[in-house]
Amino acid sequence: MKIGVDYYPEQWDKSLWEQDASLMAQTGVKVVRIGEFAWSKLEPQEGEFDFNWLDEALGVFQRFGLKIVLSVPTSCPPQWLYELHPEIIRVAPDGNMVQIGKRGHRCVNSPVFQKYAKRIAKELILRYGEHPAVTHWQIDTEIEAYPCCCDECKASFRNWLIDKYGSLEAINAALGTKTWSGEYTSMTHIQPPTAYPLEEQNPALCLEWYRFTSESAAAFVREIALAMRHEKHKLRITTTTSFAEDTPDVYKLYNDVDFVAYNNYPPLEIPSDPEEFYSHSFFLDLMRGIKGHKFWVMEQLSGPVCKAGKMSPTLRPGMLMGYSLQALAHGADTVIHYRWRTAASGAEMFRHGLIDHSNVPGRRFFEFAELCKTATKISVIDTTELVSDVAIMYLPENEYALKLQPQAEGFSYLEQLRYFHWAFSHYGANVDVVPPYADLSSYKVVIAPAMYVYNKVAVENIYRYVINGGTLVMTNRSGVKDNNNNCIMEPLPTVFRELIGADITEYDPVGEREQMITDFAGNKFVCRQWCDILNVTTAKAYAEYSDNYYRCCPAVTMNRYCNGVAYYVGTVCKSDFYESFVGNIMRQTGMPRLKGLPRGVEVTTRTNGLDDFIFFFNNSEETATITLPKAMYSIIDSAGKDKLELKPFEVDIVRK
Repeated sequence: MKIGVDYYPEQWDKSLWEQDASLMAQTGVKVVRIGEFAWSKLEPQEGEFDFNWLDEALGVFQRFGLKIVLSVPTSCPPQWLYELHPEIIRVAPDGNMVQIGKRGHRCVNSPVFQKYAKRIAKELILRYGEHPAVTHWQIDTEIEAYPCCCDECKASFRNWLIDKYGSLEAINAALGTKTWSGEYTSMTHIQPPTAYPLEEQNPALCLEWYRFTSESAAAFVREIALAMRHEKHKLRITTTTSFAEDTPDVYKLYNDVDFVAYNNYPPLEIPSDPEEFYSHSFFLDLMRGIKGHKFWVMEQLSGPVCKAGKMSPTLRPGMLMGYSLQALAHGADTVIHYRWRTAASGAEMFRHGLIDHSNVPGRRFFEFAELCKTATKISVIDTTELVSDVAIMYLPENEYALKLQPQAEGFSYLEQLRYFHWAFSHYGANVDVVPPYADLSSYKVVIAPAMYVYNKVAVENIYRYVINGGTLVMTNRSGVKDNNNNCIMEPLPTVFRELIGADITEYDPVGEREQMITDFAGNKFVCRQWCDILNVTTAKAYAEYSDNYYRCCPAVTMNRYCNGVAYYVGTVCKSDFYESFVGNIMRQTGMPRLKGLPRGVEVTTRTNGLDDFIFFFNNSEETATITLPKAMYSIIDSAGKDKLELKPFEVDIVRK
């Protein structure tokens, strides 16, 4: 378990480097990430490289035993490159070049930009590929599926479509262009769907544009990685992401790098609404699931953040430690904090790091120092991993398509995934968030919410899992679209009808209007957003609607299929339904449950095959008391305990 920091030597006077590196080493920092925005410092003029300052900085870190993640700084091309080649600047939906000055304003499809990006990457590898302190490499940062509308991207998109479909006639058929007289009679007619709000445009075209921009981002990372490995084969390479407006398909993004790295910024304010899931545990599990093994946090929250010139509240005591250990609990083996020093200039001068503008270490810094000590203390879990009985299937295309057409007021794809994630976690179960092609055979339960857009691999995987004896849960808005994001003209849920043993005769997009359902035991729960009205064929009703004209019609069903069981949840409820529903499924599948956990307490277990280490994280603003089923040994306090008293955001780890 390594703790690190982000550092920008090019932004600070050299006189600070030595004292910063010395304090890092004394504090317990193991890893430093540098270089992600330093292109203009490394190549101040066309073809003129200056590595002397970086040689000196790396030498300082090396003397103090610090390992380095060196970044290829392609997110921020230097001003001279924009002036020399303005064609590399991204073009906005309005047809104008974006104003440069921020990061990410280059077009990753531009051959000219790619040439310069590969050159700086190769120069860095040739210089530092054998440097003993440089152990890992990062390409770009938070690369997005940018909707660039330059001529290069337009031409590339058209070529991508013709490569995929083979002819203009096939493109028209796939995209359903007969609507609104939209048929293409020339490839030049095809334009990126960005001129108007996306919800007003062809959903099939929009999904293809998302696929293209995602693949463009992934292809750029792949090309830079290949250029680097051409110079030195054995490199540990990654890129980073965070969930933003234009986040690409993460499975594609990380396909050609060695490990996943995530920029993790949990919320600083705990919402008062108990139905609002603020925990980042879901996203951490998603990151672990991309490649199915441990990942890095390349940026971890260290202080107040700033958006639109306004600063957030500061971290509460315990947050810095708690959120870092939460990441470790969910599969991170390295957590790097953004950043060592708060910037004194630039747009992010109020996006705080560990040391504020006062240049005097304060409360957050000392909590960070305590975290470094704790990471050393819990090194016994370095060889452990998470083993889960539950998987939640996440498909980026479903998320995109349901953002494009949200179906009903308040409807959210991710919310449905997170309801189930929360419910299983509330009982202390580990949860994997997995891609559609994941091996499902080891899981006792698989959740596949809102399988909206047809994915052949996912459908076959789901059927295979249930046929072989698995327990599956599906939800509303499944089987709605074909792979082109056009509606399927069959009774819903189309390809899944046989599996769930029911037809949807009608649906009611109720939005925020609350209604009730009653389960088989007479328990009543609030439902809203969406109501599928189900006609069972081979299934049995698990719950029925209690009001509206479809009162007594099934809302949730259970169907035995071959050797397995498939549940279908035709509505969206509040968290108490998922807690009850998941509890029943865990009991039926023989999964152990922790009962009576205070709301906000998260439990995660890591194992080495001999010993289980259980993380208890109080992700709330209230002190929590947890009675353990038996006395256990705390590796945080080096003491036996039969009860845990956790302050807000405090973590304890006990050996089972």
